[in-house]
Amino acid sequence: MATFTERMAPVLVLWLAVFLSGTWAVDKGNFKTCDQSSFCKRQRALKPGESPYRALLETMELTNTRLTLQLINDNNKVRLLLELYRLQGNMTRVKINELKPLKPRYEVPDVLIREPPTEPLSLLSQDENGVVLSLGAESQRVILSARPFRLDIMEGREVVMSLNSRGLLAFEHLRMRKDTFSYKVTSTVASVWNNIKRVFSSSQADPEAEKKEEADPAAQPEAAKEEEKDEDGMWEETFKSHTDSKPNGPSAVSLDFSLPGVEHVYGIPEHADTLRLKTTENGDPYRLYNLDVFQYELYNPMALYGAVPVMLAHNAQRTTGVFWLNAAETWVDISSNTAGKTVFGKMLDYVQGSNETPQTDVRWISESGIIDVFIMLGPTPKDVFSQYASLTGTQAFPPLAAVGYHQCRWNYNDQEDVAAVDAGFDEHDIPYDYIWLDIEHTDGKRYFTWDPHKFATPKEMLQGLSDKKRKMVAIVDPHIKVDSNYKIHNEIRSRSFYIKNKDGGDYEGWCWPGSAGYPDFTRADMRDWWASMFAYDQYEGSMKNLDTWNDMNEPSVFNGPEVTMHKDAMHGAWEHRDVHNMYGFYVQMATAEGLIQRSGGVERPFVLTRAFFAGSQRYGAVWTGDNAAEWEHLKISIPMCLSLGLVGISFCGADVGGFFKSPNTELLVRWYQAGAYQPFFRAHAHLDTPRREPWLFGPENTALIREAVRQRYTLLPYWYLQFYHAHRTGEPIMRPLWVEYPEDPATFALEDEYLIGRDLLVHPVTEEGARGVTAYLPGKDQVWFDVHTFQKHNGAQNLYIPVTMSSIPVFQRGGSIIPRKIRVRRSSSCMMQDPYTLYVALNLQRTAEGELYIDDGHTFNYEKEFIHRRLSFANNVLSSVNLAPEAQFSTSSWIERIVILGASKPSKVLLKTDDGQESQVEFDFDASMSVLTLRKPGMNAGADWNVMLQ
Repeated sequence: MATFTERMAPVLVLWLAVFLSGTWAVDKGNFKTCDQSSFCKRQRALKPGESPYRALLETMELTNTRLTLQLINDNNKVRLLLELYRLQGNMTRVKINELKPLKPRYEVPDVLIREPPTEPLSLLSQDENGVVLSLGAESQRVILSARPFRLDIMEGREVVMSLNSRGLLAFEHLRMRKDTFSYKVTSTVASVWNNIKRVFSSSQADPEAEKKEEADPAAQPEAAKEEEKDEDGMWEETFKSHTDSKPNGPSAVSLDFSLPGVEHVYGIPEHADTLRLKTTENGDPYRLYNLDVFQYELYNPMALYGAVPVMLAHNAQRTTGVFWLNAAETWVDISSNTAGKTVFGKMLDYVQGSNETPQTDVRWISESGIIDVFIMLGPTPKDVFSQYASLTGTQAFPPLAAVGYHQCRWNYNDQEDVAAVDAGFDEHDIPYDYIWLDIEHTDGKRYFTWDPHKFATPKEMLQGLSDKKRKMVAIVDPHIKVDSNYKIHNEIRSRSFYIKNKDGGDYEGWCWPGSAGYPDFTRADMRDWWASMFAYDQYEGSMKNLDTWNDMNEPSVFNGPEVTMHKDAMHGAWEHRDVHNMYGFYVQMATAEGLIQRSGGVERPFVLTRAFFAGSQRYGAVWTGDNAAEWEHLKISIPMCLSLGLVGISFCGADVGGFFKSPNTELLVRWYQAGAYQPFFRAHAHLDTPRREPWLFGPENTALIREAVRQRYTLLPYWYLQFYHAHRTGEPIMRPLWVEYPEDPATFALEDEYLIGRDLLVHPVTEEGARGVTAYLPGKDQVWFDVHTFQKHNGAQNLYIPVTMSSIPVFQRGGSIIPRKIRVRRSSSCMMQDPYTLYVALNLQRTAEGELYIDDGHTFNYEKEFIHRRLSFANNVLSSVNLAPEAQFSTSSWIERIVILGASKPSKVLLKTDDGQESQVEFDFDASMSVLTLRKPGMNAGADWNVMLQ
């Protein structure tokens, strides 16, 4: 009889043939719609109306930290337990679970960085209709209505957010299957119980007795509940050739949120869609379910590689957020009372005196788990970022090298190929920091190994890169080749660390190695073991300058349902359906910990992941997956990364040039120009595409690409400062304009331009054959300077910018100071001690502020050893002040140039250093552009100093 491997081999060969052909386009038929997902179809069939859920106020308990009370579903008498918390930092937490579930329901661990600290709730009033609770501030309160159950969060007389206002709370309780013996016994008991009640009931009902019975769950046997009809897909579900056994039956949860005054909502990545989320009434909801989707389709709500269940709502008065902490498959429906209205229609409403308040309604539907939702009340965008960061942590602070340029393809053939590509960058004077190896570098797709013929001496290769102060990334995927001669597989199997199938055996699926097992990363002991495999004596051939890429960690299972794992696979006591969206999160967590441990806790790791969840920002970078060499894919990279930044994941980028297909030279150049201004800057390409190193497209295009990459390197001090701020505050690095200009409606839907930090505005050229772009420059009293020409432009205008192939429209905000390093070398490490140039862009008040941050660029010593200085210009004095006098760090870098934009010509310029010395500084003044350049002032970058214009 043929083995499983023998039977599946032709399937894998066929799959690979299609994939490697380069003509693959996503087959939407391989992935479920809401109608094909039984729990989504059931829940979506529920229409807004009066909720069957009622709050039993007599069960309410209020302590110093929380309110609890029971909810009852009047249709089936199932009781739920509501927990309400007021959290520090202007947040509210709402948890809903079954009061007495048949078995525990999954609650997501490890995502929150700590149990969120609470603040006291106080009761303001109570009657038979509900209760009113204070949220601290006198005007902020929660109104809990009893019949039907509803929560309204108020500020003053305004409703900020309502829960269950549309009556779509649903909680599928765990139950026994009707065709089981225990169900039949229970049903018999229920029948007897009902007969007894009929015999002994009096013609005059006793309301007090009814009330007592209603308040006492023990007085209502499980079997006394109203008979509930089983529907298709509740206990078993088939999609294509795959059957999901669903041993626990239906377990979906759902809740609706109403947002009065809101027309713009954002977040819930990952989707290849617009920044502003669309309404879903005429199609599928947005789906959050980590999937391996090849050459994904654009502008639709299909699930992709990652899932962050966080949504932001914004209007000119307030920003709020909702964090739905659930790791199961989730669908998000969005509706709006202004959806589809044209500008003319809205004007007509205004003229006719229509007083309908805009409102967006959002409904979350998850397959299992509980309802655990954090309501972030802002009120500013940066407040929401801070609130979310306090829950799930901030962006990991990467080593400086990771902020540079990365060169990758599937695959560099051998060590000689790596050496040739490395030399090519030097020959063509293009800097880079990392070269990458994809799956072909391994010994037969066995991770933690090297091909013995193509990469026979990996340490020699790594040392050659290290000698040039460069690094390498090698791929380590979480599917493990089933091979009794493979150490990693044998260790995992002997320790019983593999995920199990529903029958208790090791779960096996097909991926790159053929038959593969999948380690259970939800287990802490498995993660500890995995981390230990990155030790230098375990991962043979590895060195300090080798970092890691986790791909295929959705997890990808080529022969699984929707190219992923069966939902009834088991992680200990939990089904895969409960934990699915966290799998990639755990893989990256364990890998990052391994890189930290191998250095004795000294070195900051760099780990790239494809799959992610809330909290993944703590462990490294993500990218937008298997895109294509098409103009629309270049365009979509901007809203995709903006969406990720809004939910904490700042370290985002897209494959420069497109992974699938081959870009023409114009697209390739434009993609380099765009990628140079995104946080993660990596070129990558499919195995089946022609080579596309930057120098292979003629001298003119090589020069254009070189210039784009060099612009990245000159701005590394500013980029690194933004990563430091993201790590400290949770604010996005690449951010939509409305984050900084929250009262300007013109910014709310912009997605073809963005800010890096506060001070750089970027509008990449993303149209084929473009001769110009129109950029919106925000800020009524703002000025912006073209960073290339120093031309000054007023804010609050749409500016048409003529472009050529060398153009990258970038503007510096008036009122800012940006540090750069003009001397570009072969890698970021080679530039560590190089001097700085400060670009001072004056605002209308002739002032400016900025910062300079310096550390060693690679260790965790930044916690105590760093330089952080405030740079400010006012009253014709430019000064540098120490923001961290307790920190100890020194640098030999100095200030070699200061360029002041919007300046007047001084008669002389004096430098006063911290030792009291004064000296005159040479300068040039361009009167036509009002640009003052101070040459070689010479002060140390870490010192106190003042430069005075007289």
